[in-house]
Amino acid sequence: MPDRTMDWPVATMAELDEASFAAIVERGDIEILLLGTGARLMPVSAEIRLALKRAGIVVEPMDTGAACRTYNVLVAEDRRVAAALLKP
Repeated sequence: MPDRTMDWPVATMAELDEASFAAIVERGDIEILLLGTGARLMPVSAEIRLALKRAGIVVEPMDTGAACRTYNVLVAEDRRVAAALLKP
């Protein structure tokens, strides 16, 4: 998130569920979540997309390197963005 980093105990896409994003949803002011899916782009389940959408958050999956670069651009534009990153 723009003002802090947090340890994220998720190591693989298979581990993702709604609870994985609780801190981001609870924050309440994030509009875009960049999901770094590791070394390559992986799809996000419809369940997770819907849960985030209900919270007003659009999830954008991409490889982790691209997520880092995109995050920096969006923060510089003062966008309400967070990144959840899996190791490449």
